[in-house]
Amino acid sequence: MFVIFTLLADFLTWRVFGLAPGSRLGEAVHFFIEDTAKIFVLLTVIVFIMGFLRAMISPEKVRQVVSGKSRFISYPLAVSLGAVTPFCSCSSVPLFIGFLEAGIPLGVTMAFLIASPMINEVAVVLLAAILGWKVAALYVAAGLIVGMLGGLLIEALGLEKWVEDYVWQIRMGKVAMPRADTSWKGRLAFARHEVKEIVGRIWKYVLLGIAVGAFLHGFVPASFFARYAAANNPFAVPMAAIIGIPLYSSASGVIPVVESLIGKGVPIGTVLALMMSVAAISLPEMIILRKVLKTPLIATFTAILFVSFIMVGYLFNMLFA
Repeated sequence: MFVIFTLLADFLTWRVFGLAPGSRLGEAVHFFIEDTAKIFVLLTVIVFIMGFLRAMISPEKVRQVVSGKSRFISYPLAVSLGAVTPFCSCSSVPLFIGFLEAGIPLGVTMAFLIASPMINEVAVVLLAAILGWKVAALYVAAGLIVGMLGGLLIEALGLEKWVEDYVWQIRMGKVAMPRADTSWKGRLAFARHEVKEIVGRIWKYVLLGIAVGAFLHGFVPASFFARYAAANNPFAVPMAAIIGIPLYSSASGVIPVVESLIGKGVPIGTVLALMMSVAAISLPEMIILRKVLKTPLIATFTAILFVSFIMVGYLFNMLFA
């Protein structure tokens, strides 16, 4: 299916640029060209299709679906909706306020906000296309579990006092959500806007991720990862989670790095810990959430997810040793 991208990279790398097959520079350039073409084509197509399908789903509808359900239903429902409705960061604040104003518990709200950035449908499809559905399914399962457990723990700790006071006083009507145009013309326009908005926002980070992946693929020997990132290194998973926190990227942007790391033999659990950390507890995401959460809740939220990612990493490394 993706042989056309390999052939393109072959032609440009070996014939046009005249690089030698098997050389470090040649392999790095080949990886960069192939992944750039493949990921941007897939990214554009997937974002357009999902934008077309998602034109009928608004944050307000999500809030209405979750509202009034028992906890046995609301938690699985919240993380499931978070997985299929990845709203941008600018929607997280009004969505958070709307959930709480509707009487949805803080834990359920946080479960949704954990799952939404982590289980990005574009990233999942890219993962499946590049690394196979097994890896994609593992990533989705880990995200759903972490979302539910994280939300349950936050609710059990009773952290409502660390939500900014003004949040409890705002009415949903004061935080206007755009109404979706559900006609075919409107959905096509929305899909085109999604491509322009999402691809336009993340393209530089995707290119950076591909460049890093190409460097790892071409210049870093597999023996390096076997020594420092092997499953028998107890510090590899925590370090992967720590490295992900300051990275400013989307889940899509880190996929080329994931591809290179797995290709070099880095265990799946270590790679998942890095990817989840980038997607859910990056510094930009925390800065946005600071508008509605006080610092102690931000710190608790980050700590819970950080420990969860490490546990997921160890578990998957053990299961797939």
